[in-house]
Amino acid sequence: MTRTERIEAYFEALTAGDIPAILALFTPEAEIHSPFLGVLNVSDFYARLDSASANSELTVLDLLMGRDSGAARFRYDWTLKSGDNIVFEGVDHFTFGPDDRFTAMRIYYDTHPVREDVGDKYA
Repeated sequence: MTRTERIEAYFEALTAGDIPAILALFTPEAEIHSPFLGVLNVSDFYARLDSASANSELTVLDLLMGRDSGAARFRYDWTLKSGDNIVFEGVDHFTFGPDDRFTAMRIYYDTHPVREDVGDKYA
C-alpha cells in the first residue's frame, strides 16, 4: 500500500465506521492531536469518536504528500448520536513511521462552528 493509498484507506474506514481498520493504519502508541479534544492515544480518540457518532461521510478534496508526512483536506458530514448534523472542512496531517503506519495525526479545522453546535468546552 502506498502512502497515498494508506491515507485514502483511512478516510474510507472512517466513513464506514470501521474502528479496527482505522487502528490498523496507526502504530499502537500513535497520538491524535485534536483541536476539540486535545492530545489522545489513537485508541482512546477513536473510542470517543465512535461513542459520539451515528454516521460519518468524509470526502477527500486534496492530498499533499511530503517526505515523511501527508495531509488531506476533507469535508466531514457528521451525524451525532443525538441526531444533530455537523458539516465542516478540515485538514488531517499524518506522520509516517518506518513501516509507513501513522505515528501521529494532527487535525486542523475551524472549531467555532462546531462549538456553536455541540458546546464549547472552554466556556
